[in-house]
Amino acid sequence: MDFREKTLKKNFIYKGKILNLRKDEVMLPNGKGGIREFVEHSGGSAILCEKDGKILLVKQFRYPYGQDLYEIPAGKLNAGEDPEQTAIRELEEEGGVKAKRVEKLFDVYPTPAYTNEVIRIYKAVEIEKTKAHLDEDEFLDAVWIDKNKIKDMIERGEIKDAKTLIALMHALNG
Repeated sequence: MDFREKTLKKNFIYKGKILNLRKDEVMLPNGKGGIREFVEHSGGSAILCEKDGKILLVKQFRYPYGQDLYEIPAGKLNAGEDPEQTAIRELEEEGGVKAKRVEKLFDVYPTPAYTNEVIRIYKAVEIEKTKAHLDEDEFLDAVWIDKNKIKDMIERGEIKDAKTLIALMHALNG
């Protein structure tokens, strides 16, 4: 059976800086009509950075959850920006580390039920220390954490971000 749905009409409810909200009319595989609400997002890139048995994480407050979260450096793609360059840019901006070379690990669909966001995850291969330069509305701490401590943090539920957990599981089980 073909499970694809056909978009009949795109209805934008909200258009914002980071995302758009749509409520589309669709034709279902059984020929009946339906509604699909979803968040349009340009996607982002994240980067796993390891050195001397430690992994770089950033700790920052995330408003929707009302708490500080540990994450690998990541950010939204700018218009026309190559995802690999986004990962390299975010590593330097947030972590103060310049990646000379990166390897693509995987694409992640964080919440396929209601967004088209794709997060591309890379691994920094050749790195050098530089200086962090955060955006003016960005407040975070970059920390290098020993892989053994990261295992404990995951087991205690201290690391909850999906893209980060996926990248860390790759690094720990690699």
